[in-house]
Amino acid sequence: MTASREFGSQRCDDDHWDIVSSVGYTALLVAGWRAVHAVSPHPLVRDEYAKDFIAASQDRYLAGVLANPGTTEDELAFPRLYGVQTRFFDDFFTAAGEAGIRQAVIVAAGLDSRAYRLDWPDGTTVFEIDLPKVLEFKAGVLGDRGAVPKARRVEVAADLRTDWPRSLEAAGFDVESPSAWSVEGILPYLTDEAQNTLFTRISGLSAPGSRVAVGALGSRLDHDQLEALEAAHPGVNMSGDVDFSVLTYEPRTGPAEWLAPHGWNVEPVRNTLQLQAAYGMTPPEVDVKIDSFMRSQYVTASR
Repeated sequence: MTASREFGSQRCDDDHWDIVSSVGYTALLVAGWRAVHAVSPHPLVRDEYAKDFIAASQDRYLAGVLANPGTTEDELAFPRLYGVQTRFFDDFFTAAGEAGIRQAVIVAAGLDSRAYRLDWPDGTTVFEIDLPKVLEFKAGVLGDRGAVPKARRVEVAADLRTDWPRSLEAAGFDVESPSAWSVEGILPYLTDEAQNTLFTRISGLSAPGSRVAVGALGSRLDHDQLEALEAAHPGVNMSGDVDFSVLTYEPRTGPAEWLAPHGWNVEPVRNTLQLQAAYGMTPPEVDVKIDSFMRSQYVTASR
């Protein structure tokens, strides 16, 4: 049976979700794209756990996508672009580890499997922050598979709209030691106030030498844009019945503009097309078109 999903109403300040509803379902959708990318020709990353999340969700749409992932550049566009995004954050954590950082914090971890996929240096602790139902689903799936994390993994069950720093410190986070933070794909789902609060809290917890990576494939995306894209590139829209316009907020000040005056050294901002070029790829026409209205940006900064 297809998992029920609730996308019919606009976001509110105290809304909640599990892995098959509202914002939570977008994590499952992205896991589906990562699973497709893993079996595509020349993947940038291979997330071997992504398919297990789809199977456990019993979501017919995503199961169908995995069974028939497509073969054209158009059909594989979103899996490819999320492969690029995944590689960006993988490389960020790898570089942070090589620089001696032994605390990693994955903000709004969703179905992120980096604690299990990456080769973390000895002594690394990976903190994963997300809602209890999301973390419970992920732990159940990976436990059933017998997956073992490659670092000390610590769950921090918390809502980013609450006092999550207190929960993070209670879980063993050391504010005196450098840390590496990933803020992947979540800013479009936050209000201006929530975004500013998030970065303020991260800054307050980041000792000198800390690093942060922020990125998303795009900002607010509405159904009209996806329908126009689908008309020009049949098969490109692998989002099922998700209406992102009811889940996201209007664009605001970019993360680089916030970080720079708040004590962070920001490296040049890149988009998904520039990342593809850095990975030895030539972005196809459909990727260029997608980025023209989604306006991806990937930011790294150090404290």
